[in-house]
Amino acid sequence: MAADFSRPGSLYGAVDLGARKQTLEAQARREAAGPSGAASADVIEVTSATFNDEVVERSLSVPVIVEATVSRAEQVRQFSGVMEKLAAEAAGAWVLARVDVEADPQLAQALRMRAVPTVYLAFQGQLMPLFEGPLPEAQLRQALSQVFEQLGMEPAAPAEDQPAEPPVDPELLAAEEAVEKGDLDAAAVAYERLLARSPSDEGAKIGLAGVGLLQRTQDLDPADVQRRVAGNADDVDAQTQAADLEMVNGQVDEAFDRLVAVVRRTRGTDRDKARVHLLGLFDALPADDPSVSRARRALANALF
Repeated sequence: MAADFSRPGSLYGAVDLGARKQTLEAQARREAAGPSGAASADVIEVTSATFNDEVVERSLSVPVIVEATVSRAEQVRQFSGVMEKLAAEAAGAWVLARVDVEADPQLAQALRMRAVPTVYLAFQGQLMPLFEGPLPEAQLRQALSQVFEQLGMEPAAPAEDQPAEPPVDPELLAAEEAVEKGDLDAAAVAYERLLARSPSDEGAKIGLAGVGLLQRTQDLDPADVQRRVAGNADDVDAQTQAADLEMVNGQVDEAFDRLVAVVRRTRGTDRDKARVHLLGLFDALPADDPSVSRARRALANALF
């Protein structure tokens, strides 16, 4: 099984595999909305042809947050799911406009982007950059709150029939900040403290598994792993490392399929090593993630 194990460009994208749940929910909303692709009236898809009307003109009556992104990148889709969630909570206080800069390079050039995603504010006909790169939800909420405070506005609270977001656990915030700084040991300790206090905390479990992925892969040579896998398909250590690299790069189904195949064709200690490693990778995603459900069924078939 050949694969491209290019190094990930962002620690955040690797660790936040758990946000796939938000991504899947956002995708379902877009599909339910039909071919327009908009998740709701508060989220609009913009091109260079519609930018003036949908962003500049609209900003004369309501603030517009512009998310310039590449929709096919998984870690960016995760961030987009959070943006949609906040736009829905705003209940019309501001509008989210999304630009796929890969599909519209002319607009990307006009925006003078340096990173994906880049978030802008359009207000009273003026466009200004806010921040670059995907932020964790807690930091994103804080950043937008500060923007609206500076404008003398208060973004709308969540609808009355929806519970307000609980306060962010300090340990969770410490873990996320440690990840952003690249201090994986500190992040692991923070997640472990969270789990010691709340063993059923799925977010902490996912975060700890994600940090473990980074710790296992940060010193790997992808080319060397690829050579070892190609030279011996039954080298379980090489196969588990290859699966880790695929997970870090967002190739979740490929990683799961790889280890299920190893389980199917090996026996004894090698088979158990691959099985246990696969179960550990499941922890990096929500329990109800479709990829996990599919892989669990495949694993059961391979074992029995």
